[in-house]
Formats: sequence, C-alpha cells, structure tokens
Amino acid sequence: MIQIIHSNVKGRARYKIDELYRSQSLKIYLERSLANYPEIISVAANVLTSNILVIFQPDVSYRKIAYFIDKALSAYKDKAGFTDVETLVKPTKKDKLTVSKYEQKTENWHLMTADNVLQSLNTSHISGLSNETANKHLNKYGKNLLSATVTRSQISMLIEQFKSLPVALLGVAAGISIFTGGIIDAVVILGVVGLNAAIGYVTESQSERIINSLKNRSEKSIWVIRDDKLQEIPTENVVLGDILVLKPGSYIAADARIIEVDNLTIDESALTGESVPVSKNPTLLHGEDVPLADRLNMIYKGTLVINGQGLAAVIATGKFTEMGKIQQLVSEATTTQTPLAKQLDQVGSQLVFISMGLCGLVFGMGVLRGYNLLAMLQSSISLAVAAVPEGLPTIATTTLALGIRDMRKNKVIVRSLNAVEALGSVQTICLDKTGTLTENKMSVVEIVTDSKHIQVRDGEFITGEKIINPYTYNELLKLIHVAILCNESEVSKKNDADEYLVTGSATENALIYTAISAGVDVMALKEKYPLLQTNLRSENRNLMSTIHATHNCQQMVAVKGNPAEVLQLCHRWMKNGEVVPLIAEDRQKIEIENDRLAGKALRVLGVAYGYIEEVENNNNHESDLIWLGLVGMADPIRKGAKELIANFHQAGINTVMITGDQSPTAYAIAKELELNRHPQLEILDSNNLNNLTPEALAALSDKVDVFARISPSNKLQIVQALQTSGKVVSMTGDGINDAPALKAAQVGVAMGKEGTDVAREVADIVLEDDRLETMMIAVSRGRTIYNNIRKSVHFLLATNLSEIMVMTTATAVGIGEPLNAIQLLWLNLVTDIFPGLSLAMEAPEPDVLNQPPRNPNEPIIKNTDFGRIVFESAVISISTLAAYGYGIFKYGISPKASTLAFMTLTSGQLLHTISSRSEKHSIFSQEKLPPNPYLTTAVVGSFGIQIFALVVPQLRSLLKIAPLNMVDTAVISGGALLPLLVNEGTKKIS
Repeated sequence: MIQIIHSNVKGRARYKIDELYRSQSLKIYLERSLANYPEIISVAANVLTSNILVIFQPDVSYRKIAYFIDKALSAYKDKAGFTDVETLVKPTKKDKLTVSKYEQKTENWHLMTADNVLQSLNTSHISGLSNETANKHLNKYGKNLLSATVTRSQISMLIEQFKSLPVALLGVAAGISIFTGGIIDAVVILGVVGLNAAIGYVTESQSERIINSLKNRSEKSIWVIRDDKLQEIPTENVVLGDILVLKPGSYIAADARIIEVDNLTIDESALTGESVPVSKNPTLLHGEDVPLADRLNMIYKGTLVINGQGLAAVIATGKFTEMGKIQQLVSEATTTQTPLAKQLDQVGSQLVFISMGLCGLVFGMGVLRGYNLLAMLQSSISLAVAAVPEGLPTIATTTLALGIRDMRKNKVIVRSLNAVEALGSVQTICLDKTGTLTENKMSVVEIVTDSKHIQVRDGEFITGEKIINPYTYNELLKLIHVAILCNESEVSKKNDADEYLVTGSATENALIYTAISAGVDVMALKEKYPLLQTNLRSENRNLMSTIHATHNCQQMVAVKGNPAEVLQLCHRWMKNGEVVPLIAEDRQKIEIENDRLAGKALRVLGVAYGYIEEVENNNNHESDLIWLGLVGMADPIRKGAKELIANFHQAGINTVMITGDQSPTAYAIAKELELNRHPQLEILDSNNLNNLTPEALAALSDKVDVFARISPSNKLQIVQALQTSGKVVSMTGDGINDAPALKAAQVGVAMGKEGTDVAREVADIVLEDDRLETMMIAVSRGRTIYNNIRKSVHFLLATNLSEIMVMTTATAVGIGEPLNAIQLLWLNLVTDIFPGLSLAMEAPEPDVLNQPPRNPNEPIIKNTDFGRIVFESAVISISTLAAYGYGIFKYGISPKASTLAFMTLTSGQLLHTISSRSEKHSIFSQEKLPPNPYLTTAVVGSFGIQIFALVVPQLRSLLKIAPLNMVDTAVISGGALLPLLVNEGTKKIS
C-alpha cells in the first residue's frame, strides 16, 4: 500500500510504503528502477521510516509518481517474492559473514500466540530445530553478527590533520615558493604544517586508544535446544527458529518471542532506557502500535536475564534485530561540523581573497612603476604568502590538544580536537535519564512504618531532620530483617573483607544494600533463619513469600510484594513496638501512603510476616500476617546531578531530559532535578511526538523540558529537530539506544564505566569514571579555548596586516622593498607561532560560566573588530615606515635601511602580544590581568631569537641584514614601543 504523506511543494513528494520497512533490497530496487523515469530527478528511500522521497519535474503530478512507485513495487514482488534478493543485493567480500542473501520475515510477533509463532518458524519448543535445518538457515540468512562499527584508522586520523583550509593555504604557499625558487621558504612552511599534523595526530590517537581499551567483551556462547538436546553454541551461529534457553546472568543473543517463563525478568535499560527490570510472560498482546518497552512477550539482542528462566523462539538475527536497526540508524546519522571549524575555515577563505587581491595590486603597481617583471612577481607572491598567518593552524591545534590533556586529568577522554571547543559553545544539552542522570540501579529511598516516614539517603535513615539508628527502632529493624529473608539475591564477602558481593535482581539487591547500610550482618541473619521453602510470584499473584526455621517450634513466613495484595493478607500490624489489630482506619492510611509513594514514581513494596506451626503441611501459610510497612524504591539520581543542572542553567545552557520511562516517572525525576527553565515543566510523550511533522517538532523542541517513552529513532529526531532550530546540541547517554543521537549531535558524551561499547564508539567525549559534573569543566575549558583562540586570531591578523601595509605603502610610494621574501617568512615564524600560542594559554576569565553560550553563527572576528584591527596595524606600520624612512635618509635604499624596518616591525609585533591579551584591560588599568608566564617566556624567547639572528653571521647573511649601532638601536626601540603605548592608550577600558 502506498500512502502520500507530503505533496504541497511542486516537484517534491514523500510517500509511505509499508513493505519498505527494513527491506534493504526493496530500497535498492525502488531507487534504481524509479531513477530510469525521465520525469524523476532523484529518489531517496528509508528502510526505518518506510518513507520514500521523490524529487521530480514540477509540471508532473505527484499522483503520476505514485503510479510509477506502484508499478515498480509490483514488479519487485513478482521478481523477488520478498525473500530471494540474491540477484539484487550482492554482498561484498568484507560483508560475507554479516549480510544475508535473504530477507528475514518481518511480522508482529508480539501480536501472535506462542503456538502460531512456533508454527510460522517451523520449530518446536520441545525439540527445537534440527542441526541440519539450523545449518540451512545459517547459509540462507547469514551469521548472527552485526557489521563492526567503523572506527577511525590511524591513516584517516593523520589525513584529517591536513583537511582544514588554513593548512591548505600554507600548502599552496609552499608550492608557490618552490615554483619561484624559494626552497628554504617552502621547507620552513612545510615544517610548520608537519608540526601541526603531528600534534593533532598524537593527541587524537592517544584518546582513541584509551576509548578502545574500555570496550567490554560480550558473551561468546549461548544455550539452545536442537535435536531434542540442550546444546551450547557460539552466539554467531544462532539462527531463525532456534529455541533459546534463558537463565540468570545470560545475555540475549538475538530477538526472540517468549514461549515459556518462570519468574523471568530482563534488564532492557541499554535498549529501551527503562531502569527497572521487566517481568516477561508469553501472553498475547493486542493493539497495533505497542511500544518496544511494553512488548512483555518479547526479548531483544543485547539485553540481560536478571532473574528466573524461560524459553524463547528466535524471530530475528544479526542486522534484522532491534540492535541491528539501531546500528543502521547510527550509520545513517551524520556528524555536524563544529563552530570553531566553520570559523577557522571562514577566516581562511577571507585570507585567500585578501592574498589574491594584494598579489594583484602590488604586482600591478610595480609594473606601472617600471620595476623588473620577474622581481615584482616574486615580491607580490611573497607578500601573498605573508598574508597567510603560518601560526593559525598550529595555534588552534596545539591549544585544543592542551585542552584534551587537561580533560584527561579529570577522567574526561576527548576523541577529537574540535569536540573540546564545541562543548564550550553548546546551547542545549540532551540528557539521557537512565545511567546518566540516574545510577541505573534500584535503591531504597523511603520507608513508611506505623507512623514514621523515613528517608534513606547515602546509607543514612532520616526522619524529619534527625538521623536514626535502625537498632533503636523495632518496626524498622524488623522490616529490614524480613526484606532480607524474603530475598533471592546471593550474598558473599569479597576475600574475607568487609565488602559484600551481591548478585540478584536490582530490586532485591537494593533491599540487601539497605540492610548492609543499617549495620545488619546479612549472612549471619540468613544462617540464623534457614530457608525452608520459597513461593515465587506468579501471573495472578504479585507477591513472594519464604518460610524459615526458627529457634522455637514455629516457622516464620516472610512476605513482600504488591502492597494492596500483601495488605489483604494482614489482620494485625506492628505499632509502637507492639503487635495490634489492623482496623479499617489503619488500612485506609496505609493505602493513602501507598498512593503517595506511587505518585512520586517510586516502585513500592509491602512487607509483612507471620508464624505457622511446624507441623502445618498445607499452603495456607500466607494468611493472618502482621503488616510492617512500605518500602519505596527508585533509580536514584546521581550525586551532584541536581547541582549540575543548576550550573548548566547558570551558564545559559538549556537542559532537556530524554527517557524511555513513563511520563509520571519522568515528570517526578525532572521536578526533583529542577530541570524546567520556566515556571511550568513541559513534557512531551512519544505518542504525541510521532504525530508531529519535522517542522512542528523543530518549532516545539526548544520549549520542551522532558521527552518521555522515547525510542532510539525518536532521540535522533529530537537532536536533529533542535539542530534545525539553530541550536548547538550536546547529547549524553550510555546505552545502545543512545548511539544514533550521540553521533548526530555536535558533541556526543558517553559513559566510560557503565556505558555500552556502541555508545562509546560513536561519542566525541567519554567520561571515564561516569562523573557527569566533569562536563562543566569541559564547558569552561571549551569557552576559554574559544576566547583565547579569538585573541590569537586578532593578534595574527593585526600583525600580518601591518606587514602588508608596510610592503604595499613602500611599493606605492616607490621607496624600494623594506622587507625581502625570507625576512617576511622569518617575521611570521618568530612573531606568529609562539607569541600567538601564549595568548591561547591565557587563564579563564572569572565569569566565563556566568555568560550565555555564544552564537555559533557569529564570526570569530566580528565586524566591529575589523576597525580596531586596521587601527592597530596602521600604528605599527607607520612606526615601521618611520624607522625605514630614517634608514633611507641616513643610509639610502640599502640593507641597512631594510634592517631597521625589519627589526622595528618584528619588535613592534612582539610587544603587540601584550596589547592583545584583552580588549577591555590595558597596561594603564588599575585592575591587572592574571599573570601569563607562557606569554612572558614567548616574548622574551622570541626577542632572543631575533637578537641571535642579528649576531650570527650565517643567519645575518641568510636574512640579508646588516649590523646596527646604538642610534639605530634607539630608533628601533622607540619604533617598537610607540605602537604599544598608542594601542593601549586608545582602548575602551572597562
């Protein structure tokens, strides 16, 4: 069926084709066959959205295009039968193991009964597939592997260092120098380019190595039923129709439909973002659009069995699994260029035009004055080379590399140089809830007994403002003891130390850890009350009970579960240390407290106990129980997360929470974090999001604080919508489901400790110890780096422009060439790189995190800055020309006069470094800037190199400079100091 989605724009229409969903072969067939029609300009099909976008001649009707699509679709069905696409898609040598020759069936398996699923797959939950059938399926559909995520190779990292426009300009300048005979010039320029590439390559390759070392190693084998036997096979050999045997701790190797379960719970947080383990059952579901997280009769590749056991029939392997679908989203997501990269390229583009213009201008003036044609060509090209600041790429690369080094000290691994700066310009940060804002593990946060509301925080029990000791409060201690006994988690001690090792479900582990923090010896308690019998939850019974031996003739029954069901079994309760009857008024109070805790999005358990006679042999032990209280659990917010959100807001960064949880849970967490920027917290559910057009979502995305019930493709949509609205976006996450959005964001931030490999492989930044608050350090560093690079660019443009002004003015007036080609190059090397780099190492300004993020469209040098740059350059140029004029007056147009100009311009530019430290502060300001030892070293060192060139005969000969006397030295000193005093005195001082 073909559905027309958008056709308002002439010559452009979008259609939905249900059969296109996850069918790569149909995508290729449609794109190839439709492109043959002369009316059609281009075709783009998407196998994840089932949409196809067609661009066609404006005078053609969109209905005619729909007819072409329908015709192509019919031809495909006749040819391929939706399965055999061997002739359409030929796997490459590299993809032979992972790309199947046949498409796997795509059915709504969750809407089919277990028997129908088995029948459709031609398998049995008793005998499984035969080994012969399994081998046929393996040959037909390929191995159960995902294509490896493409990581950056060493050679690609090296090549990337040469891709910026400023580096390209230097390469062109070196080529021109070789062409005109300036071999030394070319060698020096290429040396600068090589140094820049080496710094960037070494820094990025180190980060890549660290990130790769964090990778987890997944399970290599899994248990299945084949030929009526239990067999352990490699996970890559799992095929369609295999019966998976599920047990605690095993990873799910493929997508499968549940056939049988016994108290089976699965951790799906990496895929769906749900922090609470999901109880599974084989029951048939109803409804067309059941979200992934609500498909309780399905399990998915990459998730983990927490508790219980079961059988499941494999319905998808390899690239056809939900994880494969996410990986395809990752491959389709495109990275976005960072603001600094755009700005440096823009400056480079401007320098190209300036260089070409000056080259032509000087050459033309020289020819008109009758100068030698070849000599003028060499001079004008040298001037064009001088217009390109050799220090620009090196300063940017080295500054960003130093930023990466500083980040590593704080356990923040930055994959690429530009990511540091981009984080400093982020305007909106999308925060994944599970595992990022929260710890992705359940913890007890509140306990309600007879009359006390007890908060549990950082291992302390607090009522009101008072910390209480559980051993002085009988009701609380009894509740903790019963919660330990009615618990399947296994507890042991690590190497006879005091630290416990707890293995079990997240909920039961949380109860154990609460008991440990209360000072209870868990292992001793379990030994004191040996377990005799366990009665697990069942489909219509949401509670668990255990029976324990005691030191007297009775046996103790420990019960926990759904509060309403547990409360029905209770006739007494513990109040003020005594067991008293539970009356209707008491029951009503307990129910109100249960509703209050549930309203805070907590998972609530009721806890009770009782005693039975040892001789009892019936199943009537879950009756006449004694009520102890309610236990509220949640996936706790990470320590420091609330303060971090406040810091983001103070820095002018908008925060958006994205989660797979239900809206009430998401709302409660967002409220606790104070996530909203406006009085009203705005939340958008995926059901509403799916009905929005991309334009509407882009308009709405900036106003929403929380997105709930979100799928991986939704996360990608949200990031792209924010980018469409003009925002620089950062995305944080740790799960498989976060990977597409992490890649699409300007800055993707993944967790290094608890995060998944998929998330780390596509992220720009990895938090090695999962401490989210280190992001503020990165934001501060990023903003400082940009401000400092801006100071360096200002300095480079001002000094290089002064060279151009000096050369152009001298040529126009006809007073010879103040500087020769090698002097221009030397000047750039001495005054550009180290002084410029020292400016890039200025300390952060005190209010750097109190300012809003900069506009990414704002150029690195604003229009208002150009007037100031021209003024500063003119002052340096006039002073240099005055010194050169003095030299001509005294020595004529000679090397001596040229030396005066050369030394004055070099010294003036070096002192201009001091003036470039701040736009608002000057050497005359009462409030002084913090010291910059790097700048002092750079300026003094550069002066030393300049003096060294003057006194070493070989260098003096190379540069064609002459010795100076005391009067010449005084002229040079005055010519260098005067621009500094004028430029500092004319600043708008704040």
